[in-house]
Amino acid sequence: MIAGVCGGIAKYFDVNPKVVRLLWAVFFAAYGSGLVAYILFSIFVPKEPKNFLGD
Repeated sequence: MIAGVCGGIAKYFDVNPKVVRLLWAVFFAAYGSGLVAYILFSIFVPKEPKNFLGD
C-alpha cells in the first residue's frame, strides 16, 4: 500500500494482494528483515506504467 510492492508481487503471481500483505507481515514479525527487503524492492523493481486510457 505504501510503495505497491506487495500489490505488484500479488499481481505477478496472480494472487490476492491481501494474502501477500498478510504473509509479509507475518515474516516481518517473525524475522524482522522484511523492512529491508521491502525498501530494496521499492527501489529496484521497475514501476508499472500508467495507462490513462483504461486498457
